[in-house]
Amino acid sequence: MKNFLNNLTTALRHFMQGRYGMDRLNLALLWTSVAVVFVSMFLPGLLGLVFTLIAYTLMGLAIFRALSRNTYKRYRENRRFLMLWDQIKDREHKYFSCPKCRQPVRVPKGKGKIAITCPKCKEKFIKQT
Repeated sequence: MKNFLNNLTTALRHFMQGRYGMDRLNLALLWTSVAVVFVSMFLPGLLGLVFTLIAYTLMGLAIFRALSRNTYKRYRENRRFLMLWDQIKDREHKYFSCPKCRQPVRVPKGKGKIAITCPKCKEKFIKQT
């Protein structure tokens, strides 16, 4: 039995070599799909079926991302998700994109109209915070 488990572990490790694996976006997709399945249990008829299909689609997307060999693209997707998640959680700052280079710039909220200088290209622009 122990030999079988060792062989299975080795085979799984060999299969996952070069694949992306799990990250924060995959975990968010899986937890969202679990929540959608839970909600779909209480919805009648066609609406419940639609929510179930949405949940299965999210689970399939998470599995696809975990097994993907295009690690650079999955890394970029996860990075964008983490940046968006940080912006949602940050209640003390407002985020703007530089009109010239599209660099995200973080400024404190509640300061009124301020002149913002992009740290990357030094472009100056005025925004309401």
